[in-house]
Parts: sequence; structure tokens; C-alpha cells
Amino acid sequence: MTETKLLWKRSASRLALIGVLGTGLAAPALAQTMESALSRAYSGNPTLNSQRAAVRATNENVPQALSGYRPRINASADIGASITESSIPAVPRNGSFHNNNTSRLTPRGAGIQIDQNIFDGGKTRSSVSQAESQVLGARATLLNTEQNVLLDAATSYMNVLRDTAILNLNRNNVEVLEEQLRQTRDRFQVGEVTRTDVAQAEARLSQAQSQAILAESNLKTSIARFRQNIGVEPKQLSPGRPVENLLPRNLQAALNIALTGHPAIIAALHGVDAAELQVKVTEADLYPVLGVRGIVAQRYDNQFFGDNRTSASAVATLTIPIYEGGQVYSRTRQAKETAGQRRIDVDTSRDTVRAAVVSAWGALDAAKAQITAAQSQVQAAETALAGVREEAKVGQRTTLDVLNAQQELVIARSTLVTAQRDRVVASYAVLSATGKLSANTLKLKAERYDARKHYDQVKGLLWGTQTPDGR
Repeated sequence: MTETKLLWKRSASRLALIGVLGTGLAAPALAQTMESALSRAYSGNPTLNSQRAAVRATNENVPQALSGYRPRINASADIGASITESSIPAVPRNGSFHNNNTSRLTPRGAGIQIDQNIFDGGKTRSSVSQAESQVLGARATLLNTEQNVLLDAATSYMNVLRDTAILNLNRNNVEVLEEQLRQTRDRFQVGEVTRTDVAQAEARLSQAQSQAILAESNLKTSIARFRQNIGVEPKQLSPGRPVENLLPRNLQAALNIALTGHPAIIAALHGVDAAELQVKVTEADLYPVLGVRGIVAQRYDNQFFGDNRTSASAVATLTIPIYEGGQVYSRTRQAKETAGQRRIDVDTSRDTVRAAVVSAWGALDAAKAQITAAQSQVQAAETALAGVREEAKVGQRTTLDVLNAQQELVIARSTLVTAQRDRVVASYAVLSATGKLSANTLKLKAERYDARKHYDQVKGLLWGTQTPDGR
């Protein structure tokens, strides 16, 4: 058996391992799996953690809105000094016609003022409802971000596997063509082939070397994306598998699930609620405001030394807006237009989700068909190459025919690897498009982030500047 045949057998054994990229066949236990990569992305991806922080910030809108029901208490204190000089006419005595008096006082005091809202036109009630809608919308946005992060992580994982396999294919092709060139030169020396055959082998080898360099560059780019999305460098990745067992039965079922429960649509709907409540919040500025104010104060040396006074008062106040220059009316109209925009955004989200489901489902079907076709293509190319080599030995085929057959086999194997990668990525894309790509659905071994925990911690807080985690 010649060295060239041995090289091609080595290539076939490598492809047997590469072939499990999307077939779900058993593979040896390696350092990194798709599940561990997704778990790491779920726990530490900066984009996802940033959105979690945004949800926690949005949670604070609720206690801020609830403060409208609570009293405002302010304490005040003051201290000063005063000097009063007076001159009073008197009977002349010892040549003086006036009595001069000087009074030095230190007026001071302290007091507490309490303002309690009784009726504000429903502004506080609407503000609380709006804040709660914003919280629910932020949670839906977080779920959508989680989906995007997990999809990016799965895509990065499969891109590294694909580009590693393609690089190995191209490097193996270089080895085969180097051996082919050596044999062609040997045959040229004995007059079996011409200088043209040698030049063709040299040209094909240079092309293969260029493709190997490009494949290496693509792999470096994929590794960088892997590090960005997952947080670590890829090492000995185990084969990725599609998640088709988690997908709906057909396209229509996928559309039904997506259009009723996709986080992007849910977030848009909560955006509509918040915008409509903003109209009520703005309109409340046109209504009367009723409140109660209580004041307790203590004064010392108020008018003269020893003039100490304690006062207390409770006053009901009613403020009726009559005309504020048209600002509130304009803000109300503006809020209504914004609410209309948010309703349009819901339609836009639905159209976007529908398109994503159809596109991802089509990509998955295409990848499955491509795998079947590519497997047949690889088998035919292997048979063709073996036949061309045998025919070349007896002079029925030229060196160029052999080189072309080799190139077709490399292309066929690269196509198969790419189709296997596309099938895995497309299955995750369908799951994401239906709104079901999450740590819970995938049963990732990672601690779950509960957005409700922080909300429950801050909703009823009456004071304190530290966040529940101590910052």
C-alpha cells in the first residue's frame, strides 16, 4: 500500500470523529461539553449579568412609586443672634434727655413638618401599576437576553468544532498533495509524465496551503468569539448534538408557541401597559390634590429673653390646578402618542418572531437534507478518487484528473462538516425563536438566577441605601 493511500486512510479515520458533530453518536469524555459551556455562559456572561443588573434597577421603581402613599417628614432647626438698641425720651437728668437700652438675644428653634397625601388624582396608584409593568417587562427582556446569550454560546461552540475539523481536513489535504507532488516528480524523472503534470501538482499544493492558512485564521476568529461568549478558551471540545427532541412537532406548532409566549413579545406587551399608565400619570396633574400638613415647633428667645413658645398645627390643603401654560396637556398628548408607538412595537415584535421561526425551521430542514446529500457526496467522491487513482496507474487518467478528484473529496467532506454544524446551530435557533431556549429547558447544571428574589427584598423597604447584596 502506497504512502498516499495511507494518508487518505488517516483522513478517513479523522472524519469518522468529525462526523459526530451533528449526529449524536457516542464520543469519548473530553474536557469541555456543550452543556458545560452553556452553563458557564449562563452564569458569567457579561451581557447577561448586565441585563440582570438592569432588572434589579427597574425593581426600585416600585418602592419609589409606593412612596407616594407615605408621609413626607422634615425636621428643621435654626439659631441666630440679634442686638437691639433703643433710645427712650425721658426727663432731663444730669444733662441727659434719653434712656438708652441694649437687648441681646439668641433666637433659636426646632420643628418637624409632616405632609401626608390624601388624594392626588390617582397619580400614585397609576405610578405603582406602571412600575410593576416595567418590572415584568424587564424580566421578559432578561429572558430574551438569556436566549440570545445561550444561542451565541452554542453557535460559538459549534463554530470552533467546525473550523477545527475543516483545518484538519485542509492540513491533511496538504500532506496528501505533498506526497502526490513527490510521486509526480519521480514519474517525471523516469519520463512517465510531463513537466505540465508537475506544475499542476505544484499549483494544487500551493492552493491547498493557502486554504489551510485561511482555515487556521477562521479558527482563531471562532476561538476569540468562544472566549467572548463563554468566558474561557476552548480545550478538547466534545461533539455537539442537536436539541431536536425539545422542538415542536411542526412549523405551525412552533409558530403558535412563539407568538403566544416569546419573551420579546411579552416585553413589548408590558411596554404597552406601562405607556398607557403613563397617560394616566400625566393626566393626574390636571386633577385637584388634597393633603394634610402637620407642624410642631419650639422657639426660644423669640421676641425677648425668656420668650419661649411651643406651637402645633394641622392644616388640610387643597390645590386645584387652573392653568399651567399648556404643559400638562402637551405631555398628555405626547404620552398617548408614545402608547400608540408601543402598540406598533408589539406588531413589529410579532413579525420579527414569526420571521425568525420560519427562517430557523427552514435552516434546520435544509441542514438535515444537506447532511444526507453530503454523506452521499463523500461516499461517491471517495469511490471516484479510488477509481481515478487506479486508472491513472494504467495511463487512462492524467495527474490533473487525480488532483481534481482529491479536491472534490475535500470539498465534499468540508460540506458535510459544515452541514453537521448547521444542523446543531439551527436546532438551537428554532428553540430560541420559539422563546424556549433557557437554562431550565436545557436543564443546565448552573445555579438559577431568580429575578423575583431581589424584587421581594426591595419592594417594601422604607429606608436604607445599601442594596440587598450589601453594596
